Amino acid sequence: MNARQLEKLGIPNSLAGLAIQGIQQFLKLNPTRHKELKILIKQVVDCPEDFRSDPCWSSLASALQNESSVPSTRPAIAYRTWGEEIDIAAHSQMQQACRLPVAVAAALMPDAHVGYGLPIGGVLATEGTVIPYAVGVDIACRMKLSILDIEPQYLRKQPSRFAEVLERGTRFGIGAKHEKPQDHPVLDADWSITRITREKKDLAHQQLGTSGSGNHFVEFGTLTIPSPQAGLELPVGTYTALLSHSGSRGTGASVCSVYSGIARSRLPRAAAEDFGQLAWLTLDSEAGQEYWAAMNLMGDYAAANHEVIHRLVGKLLGARVLAGVENHHNFAWKEEHAGREWIVHRKGATPAAVGQLGVIPGSMGTPGFVVRGRGQPESLCSAAHGAGRRMSRTAARDQYRWPAVRQHLEAQGIRVLSAGADEVPMVYKDIHQVMAAQQDLVEVVAQFDPWIVKMCGDQSRAED
Repeated sequence: MNARQLEKLGIPNSLAGLAIQGIQQFLKLNPTRHKELKILIKQVVDCPEDFRSDPCWSSLASALQNESSVPSTRPAIAYRTWGEEIDIAAHSQMQQACRLPVAVAAALMPDAHVGYGLPIGGVLATEGTVIPYAVGVDIACRMKLSILDIEPQYLRKQPSRFAEVLERGTRFGIGAKHEKPQDHPVLDADWSITRITREKKDLAHQQLGTSGSGNHFVEFGTLTIPSPQAGLELPVGTYTALLSHSGSRGTGASVCSVYSGIARSRLPRAAAEDFGQLAWLTLDSEAGQEYWAAMNLMGDYAAANHEVIHRLVGKLLGARVLAGVENHHNFAWKEEHAGREWIVHRKGATPAAVGQLGVIPGSMGTPGFVVRGRGQPESLCSAAHGAGRRMSRTAARDQYRWPAVRQHLEAQGIRVLSAGADEVPMVYKDIHQVMAAQQDLVEVVAQFDPWIVKMCGDQSRAED
């Protein structure tokens, strides 16, 4: 039975795949009853509520009910914005997300700019559903800061030593991998939870301990702790620190692609035109449960990725870690807000619950900050994840020449081993203004100043 035949029975083209799955399951259980299919499908179309628990037709029935009940638009829920330098297109994306029939709360961070579906810097809460593109392509992209037992004076005295360590201990770019695959206990996890994680496990192993392109980086710098109340359990002072920004690499991108595709295929026809990139999966569906499990595995993998980077670099440097801070900023969490369990998507936003530590970087030429959350309810306990772009990568390449910018940074005492014109400091908002705009969201407890920076030099496009 093809899509045209199914359409005559009342199945919209967007749900043909689900109908075929139901047919296959029905015939598997009832191989001699194929003549009943047309009548049965018509019954599902006419009364989908009667088939919500049927082992063969439940997914189709649920989708048909959504098809008839979910409007393409609705009055948007309100969202609060922090910061002023946010382009109209990012607001348009946020406004569209707030019209989702599954949206219950939202907020926009001061580093916000256009992304895919939900803007980067967008925070969106739903109930009982997860939106792959509201998590992002680079699932569990995160920050990790390690404070080292090396006197910061050596960064100035022996810069070549630190530069060599970054060159030898890191790998950057699309498809980047170590010549000898690294090991980590995350590889002993159950990667068979979904087809895509099972198929991509070997790739994940090869890319473990590497960084992507775009704004991913590994850098040495100094961390200044001005107060004993920082929460880092270290005395006031200035320390050498290692800071990295990376995520779940090619495997995470594949998970996003697969499950966003599934979500789109199940999106009610009335909503497909408006919400294609914000298609959602219900958490009580098989696909929703699979995505949730895969997303959390990618969270563990991204954390392991950073751990391996820091392990390799620290070993080459001969350094011991005194303390550290790390956090995701592309993820979805089950959290309680307004007395209910919501799924809080933070796409390019840092978790900032009361007392929670996090890292908000600037750019290769500006400071980053260790922050402590204030638990602001209106932001869904969230904050910015960086300075935020104010210029596209294409515009940056047209306007800036990397050699000239590199020379300017070196005059400031910042050595950049590799990068591209699309990541120069001028393409980012003023990190100090971003931090000033969110004083009610986070408290700054320490400042990181970059000294030796390594990024991908191929200028590949990437979304954080």
